[in-house]
Amino acid sequence: MIRRGPLAAAAVAVALCGAAMAETIATKDGIAVKDAAMPVPARGMTMEEVTGKFGAPSAKVPAVGNPPISRWEYPGFIVYFEHDHVIHTVTTAAPPPAAAP
Repeated sequence: MIRRGPLAAAAVAVALCGAAMAETIATKDGIAVKDAAMPVPARGMTMEEVTGKFGAPSAKVPAVGNPPISRWEYPGFIVYFEHDHVIHTVTTAAPPPAAAP
């Protein structure tokens, strides 16, 4: 009999890394989620994967609390980590407008 639990969990994790990115925004009625207009790190990525894809952050804020939560700041977004995995990404500025054709 094949054990599918760990294999299925790994497949889901890989699929989520390529999932559509979303942005949390404040509105007059509360909080909304919309597709992010720029690529940002996905939940579950490791610090090494984030560095490989997005380069070095402009600032690293050391971990605090238990579990340890740290953040890396990039132009346009901030990445929050628990231990060494992304738990949330927040956009901080509107992306530059697209060039006219």
